[in-house]
Amino acid sequence: MKALSPGRSDGGWTFMETLIVIAIVLILTSSVGFMTAQYLDRARTAAARSQIDSFAVALESYYIDCGRYPTTEQGLGALWRKPELDGADNWSGPYLYKNIPLDPWGNPYEYRVPGEDGLPFGIRSLGADGREGGEKHDADIASWEN
Repeated sequence: MKALSPGRSDGGWTFMETLIVIAIVLILTSSVGFMTAQYLDRARTAAARSQIDSFAVALESYYIDCGRYPTTEQGLGALWRKPELDGADNWSGPYLYKNIPLDPWGNPYEYRVPGEDGLPFGIRSLGADGREGGEKHDADIASWEN
């Protein structure tokens, strides 16, 4: 074993150096967390758009079989279970692989007949805040918008 020369430290890190390293690690970790949150918001928005598009395709299949779209009262649930009301005699669903999910923020999708701007139906997620309107990740995502 090599003896230490007089006046020389034992070669370990000082307390101050350790604090500096911990501070750098915390700064890097927080910046990664911030970037992850931004990508998560984008992913949720993309998932909502994708689900709305899937509902629209299923609604077109429902229309082909039944000759009309489900009513607002029947809602999107008519794509999963045969409606009790008249007009669904030729229903041959379910038209989706799974029951109607909540939007990526945990809120139900809104469905109405007729839709906006003369469209036959409208489907909308109210975004992260669950309220009409909003900007960025709080913005509504609707079938009648691009």
